[in-house]
Amino acid sequence: MRLPLIGNKLAYQDAKYCVSTSIILIMPDIKQQLHALCLAYVTSRMEAAEHAFKDAEQAQNDDTKSSAGDKYETGRAMMQQEKDRNTTQLNEANKLMVALNRISTLGNAAEAETGSIVITNNGRFYIAISAGNLVIDGESYFAISPASPIGLILKGKKAGDEFVLNGKGYVVEQVV
Repeated sequence: MRLPLIGNKLAYQDAKYCVSTSIILIMPDIKQQLHALCLAYVTSRMEAAEHAFKDAEQAQNDDTKSSAGDKYETGRAMMQQEKDRNTTQLNEANKLMVALNRISTLGNAAEAETGSIVITNNGRFYIAISAGNLVIDGESYFAISPASPIGLILKGKKAGDEFVLNGKGYVVEQVV
């Protein structure tokens, strides 16, 4: 909906965020939406790993012993490797879920920390887990791990700070 003039600038508002031509104000529910998308990402990974594990287990159980003993043992060994790989993936997803559950979606910080949204001149970043590109209301946010190279650089940054990553300059415009 259109708001009145602020100074000589028009401002617009919708349910998710307010925008004026000079600054972006992000409401806390954006953090909640990003957090929910990260939860969905982790849940999807967990379900996929569990499903693949059950499929490998079923295939291993269905493999009946034949006269070709080596073939039977090779098949069972391959299914065991598949189960082990899926167990590892499930454990990694569980670690992500634990990390995500520790992140608060409430409040704003003056400096970037885990749970913050950092808006730069070259992108929007949600410091939580590495979940890739998340889109809310047509805006892209990169969900990054605090331990990633950019996560480590962003930690402690505040509006106005500058940094260079991979030869590209960034200016922090806002930390939420």
